[in-house]
Amino acid sequence: MTLEELDKKYVLQTYNRNYTNFVKGEGSTLFAENGDDYIDFASGIAVNSVGHNNPTLVKALQEQVEKIIHISNLQVIEPQAKLAEKICTLANYDGAIFFANSGAEANEGAIKIARKYGETKFEKKRYKVITLEHSFHGRTITTVKATGQESFHSPNFSPYPAGFSYVDGLDAVYENLDDETVAVMIELVQGEGGVQPFEKEAIQKLAQYLKEREVLLIVDEVQTGIYRTGAMLASNMYEIEPDIITMAKGLGGGVPIGAVMTKHKDVLVAGDHGSTFGGNYLSTRAGLAVLEVLSDMYESGKLTETLAYFTVKLKEIQKKYSHLFTQEVGLGLMRGLRAKDNDTMKAVLTKAMEKRVIVLSAGRNTVRFLPSLTITASEIDEGFKRFEEAITSL
Repeated sequence: MTLEELDKKYVLQTYNRNYTNFVKGEGSTLFAENGDDYIDFASGIAVNSVGHNNPTLVKALQEQVEKIIHISNLQVIEPQAKLAEKICTLANYDGAIFFANSGAEANEGAIKIARKYGETKFEKKRYKVITLEHSFHGRTITTVKATGQESFHSPNFSPYPAGFSYVDGLDAVYENLDDETVAVMIELVQGEGGVQPFEKEAIQKLAQYLKEREVLLIVDEVQTGIYRTGAMLASNMYEIEPDIITMAKGLGGGVPIGAVMTKHKDVLVAGDHGSTFGGNYLSTRAGLAVLEVLSDMYESGKLTETLAYFTVKLKEIQKKYSHLFTQEVGLGLMRGLRAKDNDTMKAVLTKAMEKRVIVLSAGRNTVRFLPSLTITASEIDEGFKRFEEAITSL
């Protein structure tokens, strides 16, 4: 039985898979079982933030595996406490953190914090959460409902939890706030929604407006966080201090981890929330190693250089192939090329894979680029060389 046959027989078919079998990775290069190399401009959908086989991360995991992989959260876990401190320090945020296993779980935690806040802090219960059109917040029943894309709200999974609505743009938030609204949940750059950043001034205005009305601002940084947009958090770049921030993806460098950070430290108490695996020795040791690598890159200026170089290359492609791509979008190493239509976007993805460079799709007909933050200039050059070869025939 081939690998494809094995997968199709025993794995639930919830993905439209490509059946290239990768057996090894080095930096931003993947190697298939036949020896072919692929430039990885996707990094596991923004997860492999320090690349494949990063020596600092590998060493940290090897050392931890030889000691303790997991104990329950009924005992203190040293790397968990140290990682929480590290995140708060690097983000310059006076908060506390709950660790989970994914972005969806982090967002679930954020919603629970908001709901309890709305139940206990006001005379009249507040419970409604407003999100934005084109947003994406996860695939659990609750976070699917919070996602501002009607295509995700299939009747197959209904009924959905009450109290969630999404609006078309930041201006519509003001019009839809009422005395039962407890929180507004946004991404500063909508990833699945087309790698679309919001204007800094508009975000700052909204943050201040919500603060004055004691409505919580939840910022979903599952994809934008951990230096993806050029700073520790996109919130730092936008110069705002949300009430709640969620993270995941790049924090573990490939080891599953999620985190919800809030300045409302007294809302949840023992028994309100929990996770069997969340914040265990392995995942939090991974997080510490990832932040060691990326904070050093940030402080040295190397990260800024990499972002700038990738941006130049991407803009050159958009300008040269403007008949295929209407604009270049995004921040940092969370980038996209907006294709002229959906068929063009699909064709680009197919051709790119044929030329052995891995890119992704996103909403609004966007070809999405999420390379590791440690990608080298030579890997960028080779990746765009292959990408250009892929699109010349379109």
